[in-house]
Amino acid sequence: MDNVKKQLTIWRAVAIIAICALVIVSVVTVSGITKPAQTQPTASTAQATTASSQTAENKSAPCRDKLKSWTDSAVPKEEFVKYIESITDPNSADFIPVEDRIAVFDVDGTLICETDPGYFDHMLLYHRVMEDPDYKDKATDTEKEAAAKCKEYFETRKYPSGLDVLHGTAIATSFEGMTIDEFYKYVQDYAQTPSNSYDGMNKGQAFYKPMEEIIDCLLANDFKVYLVSGTDRLIVRAMYQNYKLNIPSQQIIGSDELLVATGQGDKDGLEYVFTKQDKVVTGGKFIQKNLKMNKVTAINREIGKQPVLSFGNSSGDYSMAQFVITNNKYKSMAFMLCCDDLERENGKLDAAQSMQEACQKNGWIPVSMKNDWKTIYGEGVTKKN
Repeated sequence: MDNVKKQLTIWRAVAIIAICALVIVSVVTVSGITKPAQTQPTASTAQATTASSQTAENKSAPCRDKLKSWTDSAVPKEEFVKYIESITDPNSADFIPVEDRIAVFDVDGTLICETDPGYFDHMLLYHRVMEDPDYKDKATDTEKEAAAKCKEYFETRKYPSGLDVLHGTAIATSFEGMTIDEFYKYVQDYAQTPSNSYDGMNKGQAFYKPMEEIIDCLLANDFKVYLVSGTDRLIVRAMYQNYKLNIPSQQIIGSDELLVATGQGDKDGLEYVFTKQDKVVTGGKFIQKNLKMNKVTAINREIGKQPVLSFGNSSGDYSMAQFVITNNKYKSMAFMLCCDDLERENGKLDAAQSMQEACQKNGWIPVSMKNDWKTIYGEGVTKKN
């Protein structure tokens, strides 16, 4: 009986202490001396919240405002704006998370002039082999053959069979031994020479204004933009060093040539160790032309994700476009430029018609340079007669 009384006494004491504790907590909370833990919006938190809201909110209006070089009736512009509307709206079924907003662009004929009278890198090779006083006497027979085929292409506007690999090989051999910086400078110096086909710009300024605006819109909407070119990767990187499109060099994919260390000689890269005295130089060997299916494998290898937007202009971009829109878990689109302007651009109507037909067959969106663009290169640039 005494044990029972002792236990009851203990429990009464515990109960009294608990009640007192609850009373004290209630009083302190009401009086404001101590408050339960809450998340208070500090200045930095408020700014982060605002920034997050701005990132998530629909940005289609400023995107539309950026497309000033497009005509009011341009169907591709409307399709593009509607797409940005839907995939950036967090309440839309088409919403794409920022980390998966990836767009891939071809370069020649998609972002820059393709025919002046030929591809920039083909004109560069011709200059190196046939016109450069410091190199033309050293040019090999293979390089001269490639230059001759380039000239044939410039004059006939028909691309000779096999020139793509022959040209890539000649680029690699004719610039062998240059450091990356030396190669960049050579390309940039040549880019400063006047355009062959247009007054008012040099070769390195031949960028399509409407396509610059597309890239601006994508970057403003948190896209990561990759250039996936058939041109040598180093040439494209050199071009974009002086042209500000906010695309870092690691997002430029192109055809590849061998790179080696200055002291490496004939040793394989698995056998040679880079030294403090070494520099990276061009190795004189062509590796791969980044066209057609090779663009798809390059995207998988270097990006590692399926893009949601593709922009191209030729059969070399067909595989890339199909890859982007096939079995994509997100809403995806492919746009193709049609070179149908003969007054402001070195257009080619048969190629433009073929592209229109390919777009209709494959569900791509054609862009008419003639009808959809108010300007191509901007004010002050005119095509030579």
